[in-house]
This record gives sequence, C-alpha cells and structure tokens, in this order.
Amino acid sequence: MTPVTSGILLVDKPQQITSHGVVGRVRRLAGTRKVGHAGTLDPMATGLLVIGIGASTRLLHHMVGLDKRYEATIRLGATTVTDDAEGEVVEVADAAAVDAVTRDAVDAGIRALTGAIEQVPSAVSAIKVDGRRAYDRVRAGEDVELAARAVTVHGFAVDAERRGDRWIDLDVTVDCSSGTYIRALARDLGAALGVGGHLTMLRRTRVGPFDVVDAVELADDTDVASALLAPAEAASRVLPRVDVDAGQATDLGHGKRVALDPGSRGPFAAVDPDGRLVAIVDRRGDTLAVVTGFPAEEAS
Repeated sequence: MTPVTSGILLVDKPQQITSHGVVGRVRRLAGTRKVGHAGTLDPMATGLLVIGIGASTRLLHHMVGLDKRYEATIRLGATTVTDDAEGEVVEVADAAAVDAVTRDAVDAGIRALTGAIEQVPSAVSAIKVDGRRAYDRVRAGEDVELAARAVTVHGFAVDAERRGDRWIDLDVTVDCSSGTYIRALARDLGAALGVGGHLTMLRRTRVGPFDVVDAVELADDTDVASALLAPAEAASRVLPRVDVDAGQATDLGHGKRVALDPGSRGPFAAVDPDGRLVAIVDRRGDTLAVVTGFPAEEAS
C-alpha cells in the first residue's frame, strides 16, 4: 500500500463498532498512531466519520463544530433507558394512547423541537460528569442528570410513517448543530406526545461540507492513501482559502506574519503556489498570523 503521510479520510462506519475502533483500524492501515476523528458515533449508529491522519489531525479542531445531517427512525410508544433500541425498555404506552397520536400532533411536536432549543442530552452519553463518562455512571447504576444545553435544529422532517400494534415508526431527516443528540429528540418527541419514544436507527450522512457518499468502507486491504483528501483540499472546504506566494509561504513557515488582508474574517486556509497547505491563519490588523502551522515535510 502507498505510505500515508497526512490527509482527511471519510469513513462510512458500520454498526456495532465504536468510533475509537474505527480509529484503531485506520491506524493499522495507515501505519501511524497519529489518527483522530472529528466527532463520535454511537456503536448502533452508522455513517460518516471524519478522520484525520498525520499532521491533518490538527485540522480536526476546525471540523468538530460543523453542522451535521442525520437520517433516523424514531419509534413512538416505548421509552428505553438509553433512548435507543439497545437499552432496556422501561415503559410501554397503552395501545389506545398510541392510536390517538395524530400526524398533526406529531408535526406540532417536531415544530417545538426545531430551531434554537435547550436540550438535555441522553444520560447514556459521552459527556463527562466529575471526570467520568455519563454512560459509565449509568451502567454502574447511578442516577445521572445532565444540564440542558443550547443546540440548533435547522430542519426536522418526517420522510415516512408506519404504524403497528402499539407503535409508530417515523423515518426522519435532521439537520442540526454540533452537539445535538438525536436520541434526545426521539425521547422528547415521545414525551411531548405522551407515549414515549426512542431511536431504532441512526445514520450520519453529512458533516459540514463532507458527505457520506464520498466515504469509504474500511476493509483489511483498503488503500487509505488513495482515499485521502489532501490537507489543502480538506481545509479549503471548511475554511475560506487564501493563496500566498512562495515568499509568504516561507515566512508563514517560520511563524512570521505576512502583509496580506483578505478583506473578510478568518480563520483561513493558506495555500502556496504548489497547492500545499502552509498554515491555518487569522487576521491581525492588515496582516495574517499563523494559528496552526503545517511544515512542508508533514503537510505533503
């Protein structure tokens, strides 16, 4: 396989593997331990993981806060301890209550969960409470109460509806800010309708400008190098690009400021005449200063 130096890898994560497990696979395939990701997915979930390799792990800081898109299935009629299908069922609604849920009521509940909202994350989440993950505390039998946090749900649409004996399944598409828990949306929609709710399927299809259609499925013989997005290309998708000449690239490489005013707010991806990512830079008056550098031997 081609040696891997640096770049961004889009991976389509399968079910029942952790995000850390994907990182481990990429480390083996790329032959380096310098691998990270820009946001986890639950083991039950599938879809897009943005992986940084080598010096491009420094780009992940600029990607973790990107908006996300998810496809999910919400089952109304039952509540689980984890707010998804992997948790123990703790309450099941009466058949009459489920039958009484109208599409108008569903739409009203979704509208109430759209826009800028305060959301209490699922107790079984990776959020740390006094230094320990919330899910570890829940599994240890502790009662965990997490504080509400501000998130934005840009779009929450029902694509299909199916009804059965004491349940309603909603296939939905959600566009949201980073930090939004889709399991919590399912829980809160079910609670608002008085019948409970949880997720039975979750797939992340977009992270900012990156789409799962461009992602690879990892196999033992995956050629990671051929699937990488070059650092300059990946950075230019996330940040405004500013082109610098060879002299400016050298100065930035030495940590110096360069006299260049791109006329808008940064940060920016500074790219040299050879198409190499030199640095992430930001404005300092009418100059650009290095925020994160990418030395030539690392950013190729």
